[in-house]
Amino acid sequence: SQFFVGPSRTTILHPLCVKYPPSTKYRRCFLTELIKKHESTAAEPLDELYDTLADILNEEESTHCYKNYLLPTGECVTLSENVAMISGGTTGLVTWDAALHLAEWAVETSAVFSNRTVLELGSGIGFTGIAICKTCNPKTYIFSDYHPCVLKQLTENIRLNGFVLEPEATQCTPTKSQGQEAEAANYQKPKLIVAELDWGSVTEKQLLDLQPEVIIAADVVYDPEIILALVGMLQKLSTFRADSKVPEVYIAFTIRNPDTYHLFQAELDKVGIGWQIIPAHSNSVFLYDMQPNLTILQLFI
Repeated sequence: SQFFVGPSRTTILHPLCVKYPPSTKYRRCFLTELIKKHESTAAEPLDELYDTLADILNEEESTHCYKNYLLPTGECVTLSENVAMISGGTTGLVTWDAALHLAEWAVETSAVFSNRTVLELGSGIGFTGIAICKTCNPKTYIFSDYHPCVLKQLTENIRLNGFVLEPEATQCTPTKSQGQEAEAANYQKPKLIVAELDWGSVTEKQLLDLQPEVIIAADVVYDPEIILALVGMLQKLSTFRADSKVPEVYIAFTIRNPDTYHLFQAELDKVGIGWQIIPAHSNSVFLYDMQPNLTILQLFI
């Protein structure tokens, strides 16, 4: 019996999950399965399990939930997410596998980000960037996106994880904030910037003013129109002044449609942007469906 009390107190009844609860559906399914396993042992019933399930069954379903991800350092990334894959006309309110995949690679190759200025394109609700800020010690981290709902959720998640931001930026004008110590964090926080970035209208000067040394993106290669806008922006980055070192670029994505993937490669080739596949990393930190169609490309602009 004690065995089953332990898992409930270290999972859905963990203080972190009590403060930032996962979706009602997830907690209900988890606890139901735990009770089934307990009942199969013919042990004495555990009131704590049944009482907790009763409380969850009485909860109203919410459109939002929290997800908590444990980092190798022992710290946690807590995110407020939408329970639906598409909401408000955007897919940017949930965390996708490519973001987890990119974060794992970043943790394994932290030297790429250490003491450097990082620009993330299509940050979504912030998982990859927050994980990098907590583990890779960048000098400056620029979160960027375009959809207003996504920017609002992104800012909330940055604050949830102990960072303090001023109001969001507009028209690719960065909003700067010095990370402040919160909840006894034991890492050095970088300077944080949130920027509203429209790939189609951003100028070369605006990109140059951000001064990125490393550019990353996760799951931004899934639609032909988005691919064209992305490649067009990368072209603008390639016009950096001769005395400025061009940034390193890493794009992670799930190959859902081979034709879309090949279009991305063809458009890169068309404008003279080189690319190579980054070998799969060996370190699996987060739980997700690890498939061979998860890929990271390094681009040479």
